[in-house]
Amino acid sequence: MKTNLLERPTLTLNEILSQPQCWSEVLNDLERDPIVGNIVAGRRADAEWLFVGCGTSYYLALAAAASFNAITGRPARAIPASEVLLFPDTVLSDRAVVPVLISRSGRTTEVIRAAEYLEGERNIRTLGVTCSPGQPLARLATESIVVTRADEQSTVMTRSFSAMLLALQHVAAAVAGKPDLQRMLKRLPQAAEPLFRDIPARLREFVTSYDFDDFVFLGQGPFYGIACEATLKVTEASCSYAQNFHSLEFRHGPKSIVSERTLIGFFLSDTGFAAEVDLLEEVKSLGGITFVVTGKSDTRVRAAADFLVEVPFESPEYARLAACIPWGQLLGLYTGLKKGLNPDSPRNLSQVVILN
Repeated sequence: MKTNLLERPTLTLNEILSQPQCWSEVLNDLERDPIVGNIVAGRRADAEWLFVGCGTSYYLALAAAASFNAITGRPARAIPASEVLLFPDTVLSDRAVVPVLISRSGRTTEVIRAAEYLEGERNIRTLGVTCSPGQPLARLATESIVVTRADEQSTVMTRSFSAMLLALQHVAAAVAGKPDLQRMLKRLPQAAEPLFRDIPARLREFVTSYDFDDFVFLGQGPFYGIACEATLKVTEASCSYAQNFHSLEFRHGPKSIVSERTLIGFFLSDTGFAAEVDLLEEVKSLGGITFVVTGKSDTRVRAAADFLVEVPFESPEYARLAACIPWGQLLGLYTGLKKGLNPDSPRNLSQVVILN
């Protein structure tokens, strides 16, 4: 019964599994898009890049800001759109800033209001990133990257997250003058494609084998935004309680929830690998069930991981971020199906948050 339920086809599943092809198409389009050259030519070298979004788009902003800083060496940070609207003086200063406003639909109210405020009241030129052409964000922003091939029918964001992240990493590589990194990003879809043939069936079986009361996802550095997004996907798709933390912060109180009914997801970095593996082993020794996504593994990782995803490793580590998130998306989807839910239309949610 459970297995049959988990095998039910959904729009969300199709969109998750379409990601390698979607990534290739998006990156090929960007190579030919003059907008990338305009962005490189039209931004001050000393400006701070400010990545702005809501929900999944905010977690995308976290990963994009970390990537941008690492790739270009320029200051970058991420904030929710509501911070621009409610506390603008804590967000903006006299320093030149490049706001990057992210909305899959191009219609998210808070992002649109942030664009109106920045462009109209502060006279700050913005860059919009969306999957939907002709929508308010594309019209309001001074320039826009429109990733139409990543648009989705389902409520929750899946391929749009990874595709817009790759698009922003491509732009960062252009800003930094790193064509080798752009070529590396273009190799990611082909390198990751075999995972999409093997992991879904294994993950389906894993979900049928456990009943979890709590979900926790851990990540450091550029992987923190990925951990946040995995948390949101499990919450949205399965109506489960999930939390996220910077990995090593989990020791400072939150580890009290660890039990055999707690799933702890680890997005292991290269930079913090040794310290994070120590934590992985500690959590396993406390009885937690572990879900590990990593670019490299060793005997310790394999021994401590109840479910292991080895993403094709290519240095630098942020180049594989997009290929790390689909497995949290699938976990949320299969958990929701196991509960008899419809992940294409989660409870209390709509595809776009539009406020009066």
